[in-house]
Amino acid sequence: MPEPAEDVHARAVAAAGESGRLPASAVSDWEVFPWEAEDGAVVPARLRAPADEPPRWGESPDKPCGACAGFDPDRVVWEDDVWVLTHHGAPSGMPLVLVLHTREHLDMGELDDDQASQLGRITNRLVRIIENLPHIGRVHVDRWGDGSAHFHQWFFARTARLPQIMGSYAVEWDDILPPGPEDVWRADLHLVATKLANWGGDARA
Repeated sequence: MPEPAEDVHARAVAAAGESGRLPASAVSDWEVFPWEAEDGAVVPARLRAPADEPPRWGESPDKPCGACAGFDPDRVVWEDDVWVLTHHGAPSGMPLVLVLHTREHLDMGELDDDQASQLGRITNRLVRIIENLPHIGRVHVDRWGDGSAHFHQWFFARTARLPQIMGSYAVEWDDILPPGPEDVWRADLHLVATKLANWGGDARA
């Protein structure tokens, strides 16, 4: 079962050391990061002039689609003929971070009505399953399409009773907080996979 807030907090305090601050998330180095330091204050970054958008993965020969090349079987949590649910290979700061992909190379607006209906059902089931695990406060469902042209939707489960991690910044906290125990994480992946398989598909975790 996911850890209680007290365990997560104790691990973070131990990792932070005397300063009390954990290392900055890797997203602070991204070109699209919207904040910068100036005169000792955190201020919005200056907006750069318009420019052509770079191709996404799966849109040019130089950036082939990783999903179409095949999913790493060690990272598959659950799958059926249309969908593949994966993890990133190791625990992170949030109790669970999962990604749902289409097998077929499609973008969000290209799903047909049947696929869109399936997406809604799988999303609802996953949220219900994960939010019923102990010590889970909420599951954030996110879709960003600027990195890959192959449909993928994120599920971020956050620890209950850590109100500083509420809201959209949970994504940054996932990179900042020290990862939890792997055995706990794998047991939770297995539970999610087997419960989702009650409606069809195959549990792989």
